[in-house]
Amino acid sequence: MNKSSSLRMKYPIRAARKQRLANLFVSALPWMIIAGLLYAGLFIKPQAVGSSVTPPALERRDRVYGIAQGKNGTLLAAASNGKILTIGADRKIARPATPINLSMQDIAAFDAEHAVAVGNDNVILITEDGGKHWIKVDNVPRSQVANKLNRVRAGANGVAVAVGEMGALLRSQDYGKTWQRLREEEDVAWNDVAILDGGAFVVVGEFGKILRSSDDGKSWEKEQAPVEGSLMAVAFRDASNGVAVGLDGIVLGSSDGGRKWSSVKLPVHEHLLDVLWNARKNEWFAVGAMGRWVSGTQGADGLQWKAGVLGEHTLSWHTRAVAAGDAYWLAGADIGTWDGRQWMPLAQN
Repeated sequence: MNKSSSLRMKYPIRAARKQRLANLFVSALPWMIIAGLLYAGLFIKPQAVGSSVTPPALERRDRVYGIAQGKNGTLLAAASNGKILTIGADRKIARPATPINLSMQDIAAFDAEHAVAVGNDNVILITEDGGKHWIKVDNVPRSQVANKLNRVRAGANGVAVAVGEMGALLRSQDYGKTWQRLREEEDVAWNDVAILDGGAFVVVGEFGKILRSSDDGKSWEKEQAPVEGSLMAVAFRDASNGVAVGLDGIVLGSSDGGRKWSSVKLPVHEHLLDVLWNARKNEWFAVGAMGRWVSGTQGADGLQWKAGVLGEHTLSWHTRAVAAGDAYWLAGADIGTWDGRQWMPLAQN
């Protein structure tokens, strides 16, 4: 065999070996990748890079449904997603921890230390330290149908009344720790309650319904309203004189403790969702949808009413108002202050 024949036989053998090695590597490659991933998953621990981001106490998506005066000029606010906010005199916002994530609908303060908040699914929270810590109340009377609590009012000596869906009308006499039903369930939503002196309550709700009790809720009278639209809020400046507001610009007045009501005619068609009496300014003040406000000033010739909007481009709805000096804090789609001239929204932290 000559040299050229020997080379031709040697090279095919080497080529075949290389091909077998390549095929073996290709077939083993997926298993090598899997083994590497398993090793990384079991033995390599990722390290966090950078710092975590804490969301602001008040986010743009939040809705603040209730607001109340707290201690030392602090405001307490009830918001969506279980949030209870504290707002300082410097307008800085803090969010104490709460044991739930259900939307809160309203909040009321008894004094500097005690407050109560109510919300969806019959939830009630209380604080005994000015809003630093919140406790969920157990064994609240509930319906088998619907259980949203719309409003809560705090009175003297630890008395509170909460109202809501399916005729919910609940009372506490120990700063919100325990609750009793004042009326049986019924197919009506109550939206607000006023606590008057002498054990009297006035309750307003959908379809113009009004209830009145003069004996601490032992018995109730159905009062006739001159409207069929839903009433959303009611307030009294004394045992006799009160105002109720509602959908489509309803404004009603009473001068006999809520027994009889008369309509106030105003060029307002937006929903009015809250009303209060401001003794410092000697006026009624109501807020509602589309940035609408209404005020009634008590003068020698009776009440003088006027209406306006927070601003040409301010179309937010507001469900609650609370007096703060010469201004009002408003809560709803956003939260801020109105001094009669300028609307100043609260900035997110």
